[in-house]
Amino acid sequence: MGHHYLNQLFAPSAVAIFGATERPDTVGFLVLQNLIEAGFQGKIFPINPKYKTIQGLTGYPGLPVITEAIELAIIATPANTVGEIIKQCGEHGIKGVIVLSAGFSEAGARGKRMEKEMMELIHHYGMHLIGPNCLGVIRPSSGLNLTFSKSQALPGNLALVSQSGAVCTAILDWASTRQVGFSTVVTLGDAADVDFGDVLDYLALDPKTDSILLYIEGIHDARSFMSGLRAASRMKPVIVLKAGRYEEGSRAASSHTGAIVGGDDAFDAALERAGVVRVNTITQLFSAAEILSSGMTVTQNRLMIVTNGGGPGVMATDRAVEMNLRIPQLAAATVAALNQVLPAAWSHGNPVDILGDATPERYAAVLDICLADESVDGILVMLTPQAMTDPAAVAQVVVKAKAKFKKPLLACWMGNSQVEAGREILSAAKLPHFTAPESAVEAFSYLSSYRSNQKLLMQVPASVEVQSSEPDLEGARLIIESVLAEGRRVLSTTESRAILSAFRIPSLPTILTRSPAEALVAAESVGFPVVMKVSSPDIIHKSDVNGVRLNINSARTVRSVYQELTEATIRAMPQARVEGITVERMYQSVAARELMIGVVHDPVFGPVISFGTGGTAVEVHRDRAVALPPLNDYMIKKMICRTRAARMLMEFRNMPEVNFPALRQILQRVSEMVCELPEILEMDINPLMASPEGAVAVDARFTVAYPKGAAQRYDHMAIHPYPNDLVKHQQLADGTNILIRPIRPEDAEMEQEFVRSLSRESRYMRFMQSLRELTPDMLVRFTQIDYDREIAFVAIAREEGIDKEVGVCRYSINPDRQSCEFALVIADAWQGRGLGGLLMETLIDTARSRGLAMIIGEVLAENTGMLRLMSRLGFERHKSEMDDSVVVVTKRLTNTNNNKH
Repeated sequence: MGHHYLNQLFAPSAVAIFGATERPDTVGFLVLQNLIEAGFQGKIFPINPKYKTIQGLTGYPGLPVITEAIELAIIATPANTVGEIIKQCGEHGIKGVIVLSAGFSEAGARGKRMEKEMMELIHHYGMHLIGPNCLGVIRPSSGLNLTFSKSQALPGNLALVSQSGAVCTAILDWASTRQVGFSTVVTLGDAADVDFGDVLDYLALDPKTDSILLYIEGIHDARSFMSGLRAASRMKPVIVLKAGRYEEGSRAASSHTGAIVGGDDAFDAALERAGVVRVNTITQLFSAAEILSSGMTVTQNRLMIVTNGGGPGVMATDRAVEMNLRIPQLAAATVAALNQVLPAAWSHGNPVDILGDATPERYAAVLDICLADESVDGILVMLTPQAMTDPAAVAQVVVKAKAKFKKPLLACWMGNSQVEAGREILSAAKLPHFTAPESAVEAFSYLSSYRSNQKLLMQVPASVEVQSSEPDLEGARLIIESVLAEGRRVLSTTESRAILSAFRIPSLPTILTRSPAEALVAAESVGFPVVMKVSSPDIIHKSDVNGVRLNINSARTVRSVYQELTEATIRAMPQARVEGITVERMYQSVAARELMIGVVHDPVFGPVISFGTGGTAVEVHRDRAVALPPLNDYMIKKMICRTRAARMLMEFRNMPEVNFPALRQILQRVSEMVCELPEILEMDINPLMASPEGAVAVDARFTVAYPKGAAQRYDHMAIHPYPNDLVKHQQLADGTNILIRPIRPEDAEMEQEFVRSLSRESRYMRFMQSLRELTPDMLVRFTQIDYDREIAFVAIAREEGIDKEVGVCRYSINPDRQSCEFALVIADAWQGRGLGGLLMETLIDTARSRGLAMIIGEVLAENTGMLRLMSRLGFERHKSEMDDSVVVVTKRLTNTNNNKH
């Protein structure tokens, strides 16, 4: 469908520089100088009415005197001049702009007004803008350096995207001394238009980029960010360095969950779901890039350490434990084999200390044995320069071992001048090597995290799982609507229990009473022993006002406790509104464990679910795992395993294992709840009592509010669920049953076989090129999709007892967020049976329901069957401006709202 919409920003053939000057050490001077020195082969138009020549090039007073086409404009003039310059650029047909100028969002109301006017012009002329207040862009392979940095970037295969120009210059300086090269460097500045999501979308398909590095300070648009991040991460490794890890959020916590889950937890959860790796330092950023782009993969996180010094081995082990890596015990066969080649004083365990006099031959024998151990996923080989050490010869041994085995092999040559020759050998073989044990262990942990997070990326849970009993959505919404209509934000105890019940979450029945006599009747009704709790919308935690009494066994005690609870609450919080006292049956189980499930609404990523140890000391324990919904069973299992509570839930001492299926089912239903109820701001189920018999919510608290800006279903979420509501069974005119559903990642094999089975003509009509089968990258792009920005429907028929793909259609939303481009292909044997029309109608209805105004496609002029179908469906035909052999077909959809999805 042509070049990427950001192509003019990264691959222009002609550049205009506004503010180019002869005055050294100014932004305009440095930008032009950098562009010339970078060797840009396109045309350069320096614009400044003060000069006839600028740095040896012809100077121009303005755009009107230039008759040639220009794709990209760089603006390095004062903020108050930028609007008029952009207008000139729009009139000239320039589609890309980089604004280096500061003085917008940081300049108060006047600056914000200028930025608003600037963006109105950008949208009016259909342009794309990087900045303002940015360092610029570098594309070394194109000789493009449009920054005022005082250094050139070396060419390479790493892309760097940074919100901070200052951090970017530091990274460039760090990289140049280590001969690290880049495919692309982008600084976003204020990101008034182009943001992370847009650049990631471009880099995902950039053939010059193998890995992507991000420096992030804050996210403006979570849905766009996650969409671009997930798309890029499916294609190549993405590593993130995030600043502000310990910054306290401004939101006042009104629940246990809000007190222990912060913005950084949500950010970590988002990165895990996006399949990327997070690091904390610039050094780690490049270490992760090196190890992830090496092609190494792991199946688990079991690390063996081979060393010629005990101390470094202990240091590496300590760091591995901190990184949650496993240091496996050696298999008996491995120990026996090592005993044959090592002196008796070797460590007889992992780390494998082969002693300070280790020769290259000893290293070789040990590596052959250890790499064959099936309980090991990777090996870290360490060397310290001792009297009998030959660092270069050992390095050659490690390189040979790498060629023989597929397991990850990392090296740590400690020291400096004595081991330099060995490091050069490792570098030449592209074997990841490090100077410190901690760095080497961290690098292996990135492989492990990447594998784990990529598996999470592949998960596409629905908002409501098909096998789950349908929740009573209408009932839950009516309860919340009535609370909000009364001007309340906190649900009462009975209302909270009703919401849990609507989502089939087991809880103890509770009765709100307003007098001692009512409490007595309630206690007799539910049966002794009972629990009595104060009910007040103004009290966050009942225990703070001594508002809970447990194990009440007699009618007389019920009446006295009612008075005690009321008086204690008034003493502790005189201003609190006391609605009454709730009475519920005392939960009893000798094997129950106290847990908590919580929800907070992160200001960036929307709802966040947490799980961990519960009880009144939950803020003290701070034991939690955090995840972004929607969740499925695989993700829930991982979530539980990440907590300290996980070990407590297993069988230990005289305590039997809890009912894990029941526990996972409750977490699944909490996920469904927050997907379907955007009004939930915070929720605590605390305690949730898990036992061998099941799991029961003993107490729950909800805070609700009207959702902000949620025009479409799931707009409140950072990740769009699998659209189960779009799955439908259809029947062709001849009576054949067809299943039409959105595509899933696990459809990759079926999709590949479908394309292989197409005739040569059908493949050419669909892809407009000779293609035998989908490349791995194409297969990823076609099956691992973001349901927010695109949709693909597969038509599946049952043939000889096997599900077979017989047709597929898809659309991708264009950058204008108002139109989409579609594609359709039907298996040869199924053409002419009405399947194409059925799929296209499904696609059109979906596009219309999501607020898109136009659906567009490109059809080869010789594809008469497709053109007839388009005419029948009401599409208009237009000649392509780019290719006479292509017909552009368009259909205007009736719904033309401007919502952004």
